[in-house]
Amino acid sequence: MAAELTAHQLIAKHRPTLDQALETIRTRAYWSPHPEHPKAYGEGGSLSLPEGKAAFDALLGTRFDLDQPGTDDWVGGEVSPYGPELGITYPHPDIDTLLPAMRAGMRAWRDAGAEVRAMVSLEILARISARTHELAHAVMHTSGQAFMMAFQAGGPHAQDRGLEAIAYAYVEQARTPDAAKWTKPQGKRDPLALNKRFTPVARGISLLIGCNTFPTWNGYPGLFASLATGNPVLVKPHPRAVLPLALTVRIAREVLADAGFDPNLVCLAAERPGEGIAKTLAVRPEIKLIDYTGSTSFGDWLETNARQAQVYTEKAGVNTVVIDSTDNYKGMLANLAFSLSLYSGQMCTTPQNLLIPRDGITTDAGAKSYDDVVADLAASVSGLLGDDARANGILGALVNPDVKSRLEAAAGLGEVALASREITNPEFPDAVVRTPVIVKLDGAKPDSEAAYLSECFGPVSFAVAVDSATDAVELLRRTVRDKGAMTVGAYTTSDEVSAAVEETCLEECAQLSLNLTGGVYVNQTAAFSDFHGSGGNPAANAALCDGAFVANRFRVVEIRKDA
Repeated sequence: MAAELTAHQLIAKHRPTLDQALETIRTRAYWSPHPEHPKAYGEGGSLSLPEGKAAFDALLGTRFDLDQPGTDDWVGGEVSPYGPELGITYPHPDIDTLLPAMRAGMRAWRDAGAEVRAMVSLEILARISARTHELAHAVMHTSGQAFMMAFQAGGPHAQDRGLEAIAYAYVEQARTPDAAKWTKPQGKRDPLALNKRFTPVARGISLLIGCNTFPTWNGYPGLFASLATGNPVLVKPHPRAVLPLALTVRIAREVLADAGFDPNLVCLAAERPGEGIAKTLAVRPEIKLIDYTGSTSFGDWLETNARQAQVYTEKAGVNTVVIDSTDNYKGMLANLAFSLSLYSGQMCTTPQNLLIPRDGITTDAGAKSYDDVVADLAASVSGLLGDDARANGILGALVNPDVKSRLEAAAGLGEVALASREITNPEFPDAVVRTPVIVKLDGAKPDSEAAYLSECFGPVSFAVAVDSATDAVELLRRTVRDKGAMTVGAYTTSDEVSAAVEETCLEECAQLSLNLTGGVYVNQTAAFSDFHGSGGNPAANAALCDGAFVANRFRVVEIRKDA
């Protein structure tokens, strides 16, 4: 079948976007080609909000056929955290049939070259962007994010991260020229002369193991980094969040076919309940790359057992904020309150431990004791979430029963400074919505350490009393070194304390945000500018995105001939 999209058409359409992305990762400035506002969609082939909702509704209760080889069953079982069953079934793979079929298109994909691979990947992203409203509902009803967050984080922000990965992939492949003429002088004799060709060659099939909370945001970097470097990608979604990645796979397959490539370069591996297909796939010899976001235990298992593959993991960490002093007390409290509340704390970047000197802090509003700071933060969270309609828009729903269990258990770990309360969502009465809990702990007591040095994923924060800012910095260092952290925050007006926190984060390889009091929060990162994770502490062995995230997904093979 003739390609509907030629390389020339794709380059003309998407090369300006790639060039801008390349410039932006160099300058680290703000830029996004994907609008954040829902009203920006509905023209030029993109779905409007009602059209996206209708498209999502039309998927419910259907068989999601991808026309991929090796389907031996149909599986499903997703239930929205907001209550309704999705009722969608997906193709279950016969791995022995699917994996060879995925490899069949690798040669043509390799020979297309880095630029064409980038352009095809950008066309996939463009079609995903046009269906942002549909994907937003899919993310909302699999992750429990409130709609606006699902729209932004699951749509434009995820697409930005995918584009960022494509840009880094292109840079690393283009670093070596396609060809070179090599001559070496030999004095009076004729020079030695060789013609050399250099070809980026993919490692093999890439396995993307999706997560429940951010299926697209965490999934797109690995997917597009592997695809743009020539690797087929097998997408294994979290069983509770299949739909967003299944839609992505369907779009990718359509674009690949339209561009004249084998659609089986991107396939889906849905699983039966309790099957654990990720473990089976991860150790297959055909799998050469693995991208994983999730629990530390399974991430450690992958790193230990998937020896044939290059494994990129984002695992759990204990995110910490040092509170020493501030010249904007009200702004600090408001910023922290939102950070603790957003998506019910179900972000890998949400602060957990707030380290506060037991003798209190200095502020522009006067001296504040430890108890004052904790009480005022509790009041700020309560004020933020006091209106139930607003609270539902910030909190979303608890993604699974384990989060609810941890939230309820946290109240027994220490003195409760802010009790969690139940909120009803009028539109989705079956949704489990809870406000955060803040628990006071004494950092000097050994029995508290087990609580604050373990990740408690969900809307749980510990206000840990420490002896001094110096003690806080040392506890921060130990936490990052032993447990890892995706984010670190600090509030201080002291140059000395600021320098100590910065040096700790540099030495322990943790991303730091200092004195955030406005509309930027410690648990949010911007594509093209901010690094998500560092790859240098136990929370993650890779950063989204940098050169290291893509460079090991391919090898350069040289062919040289006598000239």
